Amino acid sequence: MFESLLVANRGEIARRIIRTARRLGVRTIVVHSEADADLPFVQEADEAVCVGPANPVQSYRNPEAILAAAKSTGARAIHPGYGFLSENADFARTVEANGLVWVGPGADAIAAMGDKINARNLMAAAGVPVAPGTTDPAETVEAALAAAEVIGYPVMVKAAAGGGGMGMAVASDPAGLRTEYDRVRAFAERMFGDGSVLIERYFPRVRHVEVQILGLPDGRVVALGERECSVQRRNQKLVEESPSPAVSARLRERLLAAAVRAGEAVGYRNAGTVECLLVPGQRDAQGDSADSAEFFFLEMNTRLQVEHPVTELVYGVDLVEEQLRVAAGLAPTFDPDALAPRGHAIELRVNAEDPVRFLPGPGAVTAWTEPTGEGIRVDSGYALGTTVTPFYDSLMAKLIAYGADRAEAIDRARTAVAGFEVAGPKCNLPFFAELLDNAEFVGGDYDTGIVGRMRAPK
Repeated sequence: MFESLLVANRGEIARRIIRTARRLGVRTIVVHSEADADLPFVQEADEAVCVGPANPVQSYRNPEAILAAAKSTGARAIHPGYGFLSENADFARTVEANGLVWVGPGADAIAAMGDKINARNLMAAAGVPVAPGTTDPAETVEAALAAAEVIGYPVMVKAAAGGGGMGMAVASDPAGLRTEYDRVRAFAERMFGDGSVLIERYFPRVRHVEVQILGLPDGRVVALGERECSVQRRNQKLVEESPSPAVSARLRERLLAAAVRAGEAVGYRNAGTVECLLVPGQRDAQGDSADSAEFFFLEMNTRLQVEHPVTELVYGVDLVEEQLRVAAGLAPTFDPDALAPRGHAIELRVNAEDPVRFLPGPGAVTAWTEPTGEGIRVDSGYALGTTVTPFYDSLMAKLIAYGADRAEAIDRARTAVAGFEVAGPKCNLPFFAELLDNAEFVGGDYDTGIVGRMRAPK
């Protein structure tokens, strides 16, 4: 194991990585912006380096500043967390070219999965189901219209270089496709520097299910179960749980096998996530559609996911430790042939946003009391006296509840939400209190439209 690690991220994920590194005896260095100087992750690291102003392009997304910090502090490895430079293949190559260890998949795998069209084609060749869609970018609106006629409406218009739910729109007819094509293309050029657009079949009722994979130093790829991520606003996740209430044992076997094939197709190493759309099948006499459901590859996230704690609790592993071990060329702490889930975990993303329209509301934290109790875990980036600024994602903390089964996890989550006090910034905790009493969610038969239905005019 390397003796020092630079964490090229901020907030809760930086604290999360520091916690495991410290337990392993690894010295930690963090980089931070001027706006984050007083946050807990800066205080908790063994060393901290300011790499620029609040603008992430000048700090957390600045490869030169981060590499300079690594060299000046004697860091031997870099963990990028999620977001920022975590899926930047050029940065991964540069890190390794400078003699440092990159805690993540190889640059070639990052590049291969970073383009949604290329990723779709690779997965199809590997036998992983993909939704009907284009195999090449739709270079013009006319090409998009022609593709949609073959695929069938409604269609999803997606930025090929996008991610995190950004650069996506639904078109129900040719007129809508003309509008959304131009909008998505312009957004993609502005946000990602790549205006390539992909057209895919859109499924009105669908669930978002993903599989955690880990590529080991010996070349094997293992799957650590699935996570349900269908509670979303603006195509971005709010709640995740594992196992998925929609996945039967037989469906799980198919889903995990496909995720392993996906990882093997790109020689994957380290932690990653294969995201899929799950389309419910015809219900049988017992009302169950899980075994007849179809799933389609959506994308692969070549990094640690925000929602990794639910997998950690259900499988009894520390995914950050496994990441560090893979990067160091060490075997995992678990037996890959004896992986088995136990219990149920639910994660709630506590954001600085209002609980009705989900619009961000940063501010100084004037009250902060985290819940405790059996089965409760809180991964937070803030504390009393800190300030949530408008420069970064609104995530303040992740509240995770674990139980022997889903009912117990939901019950513990309800109690924890009621005991989580946040004042100053806006906060979406009241939404979670509502969700955890929602019959559709509690019953487990929900889809990506659940938030829209909850917020529809009565």
